[in-house]
Amino acid sequence: MGVQEFFQRLAGLDPARLQGFSGVVLFDLSGEDGGKWTVTFSTDGIKVEEGETTTPDLTLSMDARDFLALSKGELSPMNAFMQGKLKVSGDMSMAMRLQNILT
Repeated sequence: MGVQEFFQRLAGLDPARLQGFSGVVLFDLSGEDGGKWTVTFSTDGIKVEEGETTTPDLTLSMDARDFLALSKGELSPMNAFMQGKLKVSGDMSMAMRLQNILT
């Protein structure tokens, strides 16, 4: 699975999994297969747009390969953060809740 496919699947995630979670997250992925994706979480579901389309509440920055490992469960978010592979800026409580939605 590539980055593009991950975001396509994310857009189809059951809104019931959001459990009141809302906000805008920018995924800033570097390296091969990288790019920027703005993901808006709301009670209506998940909207994914390629690029930086609005001011995010939370920005997650990392290498695309590490991001894919994270999305497959091969790399834990906490380990990625502690090893400097994942940079988080913005609402940290949102980052913690996002971890539960994506896994």
